[in-house]
Amino acid sequence: MRRRHFIQQSLAATAFATLPAMPAWAKSGTKRLSILHTNDQHSRIEPFETSENEKYSNRGGFARRATLIERIRAQEKNVLLLDAGDIFQGTPYFNFFGGELEFKLMSQMKYDACTMGNHDFDNGLQGFEKQLKHADFSFICSNYDFRNTILEGKTKAYQIFEKDGIRVGVFGLGIDFAGLVPKDLYQETQYLNPVEIAQEMTQKLKEKHCDLIICLSHLGFKYDSSKIDDSKLAQQTKDIDLIIGGHTHTFLPAPVEMKNTEGKTVLINQVGWGGLNLGKIDFEFSLDKKQKYYSAKSLPITPDLV
Repeated sequence: MRRRHFIQQSLAATAFATLPAMPAWAKSGTKRLSILHTNDQHSRIEPFETSENEKYSNRGGFARRATLIERIRAQEKNVLLLDAGDIFQGTPYFNFFGGELEFKLMSQMKYDACTMGNHDFDNGLQGFEKQLKHADFSFICSNYDFRNTILEGKTKAYQIFEKDGIRVGVFGLGIDFAGLVPKDLYQETQYLNPVEIAQEMTQKLKEKHCDLIICLSHLGFKYDSSKIDDSKLAQQTKDIDLIIGGHTHTFLPAPVEMKNTEGKTVLINQVGWGGLNLGKIDFEFSLDKKQKYYSAKSLPITPDLV
């Protein structure tokens, strides 16, 4: 099956960037899919206080995000809600409750899937496993091998979601533990090469006839070193359509377009940290699903969302 291609358009670099008018085929009949996403929430249950951070004063907050997600779901027929890791650590809510509140609230918001960031290991494997009963969503960790640990069999290598006949394959990549996570917290967990695992996952998802392939990545957006990041991952692999990133707390005003090994477009997006923004990427598929068009917005979580 030939690679489905993106309509070549450029996004304007604004906080509410959208593409120009849709192509003619999109007006005659399409299937629409909305991808909502967060990253690096860091236990920011409540909005930022002025005394804590004047720049982000009274922004963010789980309740406001839930309101915005409900509004979008009322308007959009097909929605996936995803997170790129580092749900834990950053406020007393995590110190006191160990992630229970975060998972319960995300379950109420009906998250579909997340990957793990390095801070999600901060209470060790046992601490993470203890909270899994509160998560009504999947953890997708493709390049962490949890064999011989308490998390064995409790995460997924990939997951396929079907929305209105559109098959969406999702896999997840975590960052190398070295220098970030003490050995006693991740124990026998093995870190696997993200580029090799990405190619293995995309091959499986293509064989399962996925129309869109998404990588939930906690690798980071871009480094000056040779360390693998989302930008290098996009350029060194094929068949990934969208990388939803995390770890570097990068505020991208619009998705970055990169070219993969076949010269085809890969989108990379990341919406900062602390639940300050909600990413929204809308895909329009032709009825035969051979063509795709996208538009994108970074939606700020502000006081009016109450």
